[in-house]
Amino acid sequence: MKLDSLQLNRECRSLSIQADIDFEQFERFAESLAKATDSRVLDKQWGADRHQWLLEFEGTHMQLNYEFYGDICWLSVESDNEFEVLQYLAGLLEPHL
Repeated sequence: MKLDSLQLNRECRSLSIQADIDFEQFERFAESLAKATDSRVLDKQWGADRHQWLLEFEGTHMQLNYEFYGDICWLSVESDNEFEVLQYLAGLLEPHL
């Protein structure tokens, strides 16, 4: 997995991920991302232009989203006190830049 950039946003409780993601092969990308962050896949949802997966990292649930038309991928958490998990995961993903 090769990532182009990572950007944390505390206000949105998200970690934006820029990479060359093929919508039709999203599962391959998402599985490698889950493996790189030692996260477990709990659920997979998709539609005509969006993938949304539920991941779990050490008890914290996160949404992994990818929107085809905007070519936007991000991880998000529900509460402000879980943002530190995204900060930690960003550190795990840095070697993939």
